[in-house]
Amino acid sequence: MTGRLLSKWRPGRWAKRLALGLGCAAALAGGLLWWRAPPPLPDEMPLIAPGPLQAQRPAAVYHLGHSLTGRDMPAMLAQMMGQGYRYNLQLGWGASLSQHWRGDVPGFDVENATPAYRAARPALESGDYDAVVLTEMVELRAALRWHDSAQALADWARLARGARPGVRLYLYETWHRLDDPEGWLARIDTDRGALWERRLLARAMAEPGVGAVHVIPGGQVLAALVRRIEAGGVPGLTRREDLFARAPDGTVDAIHLNDLGAYVIALTHYAVLTGQSPLGLPHALTRADGSAATAPGPDAARIMQQVVWQVVTGYALTGVSPSG
Repeated sequence: MTGRLLSKWRPGRWAKRLALGLGCAAALAGGLLWWRAPPPLPDEMPLIAPGPLQAQRPAAVYHLGHSLTGRDMPAMLAQMMGQGYRYNLQLGWGASLSQHWRGDVPGFDVENATPAYRAARPALESGDYDAVVLTEMVELRAALRWHDSAQALADWARLARGARPGVRLYLYETWHRLDDPEGWLARIDTDRGALWERRLLARAMAEPGVGAVHVIPGGQVLAALVRRIEAGGVPGLTRREDLFARAPDGTVDAIHLNDLGAYVIALTHYAVLTGQSPLGLPHALTRADGSAATAPGPDAARIMQQVVWQVVTGYALTGVSPSG
């Protein structure tokens, strides 16, 4: 009996069955890999630049973003704007515009435990804001592939413009990690046209009802300032890491800014939102919690303000003219 069973299940037949099973498994794995393959980046589109804006100081601004917006930068901006100015925000941990739109925001409860918080959808539907600043997540390539960035930007823009047709809409251009394998400065230089402009902004503005969306060029300003710093042109600063935060163990945070970096980005927002030069603005400010922020020296602050104004007035998508 045992012999007949062994002869019936010959090794050759086992080998064939094993090969067939392995082939099916390989085919299934290949199919799964195919389904998991990342979609291509959306095609580039030509960008029709929105026209210049008349200089005008907004009374109320809404920030929709994540930790590269943060709490301290909008608070610094409010001090630059002065009496009568107000702002609100909604933040998340690396949140995309699509996650904000769906209401699926990582870190929502933690990041929005602040008096400045106001839920994004009802805030924009209220029409209470002269300007709305929209911030996409980074890595931007991942946002474009997986989070349908252009559609989400268009959705938020339409919502704000539907409630207040004259609202000024801005896309806040940020930056990638200092340790990006392609090079931090190189990514800022190349991403502006290829990603921010022709894959995100152009596609969003092509959607009906969106209208003009201008740019707050945070990444461009940081790149210009870093080049100035590393050429020895900013007193007290010697390298790009001087603008970035540090962990408790002293290691550099490769993407989040310290107080000096937040000050530069607040200057950039001020220059774009008002259309006015930031030269002469105060440099000793407080954080969102009321504590004193680390301030640049007066000479460094003046150079920061000069660099911001040069970049903002040299980039047509800000809508700001050199005359201020």
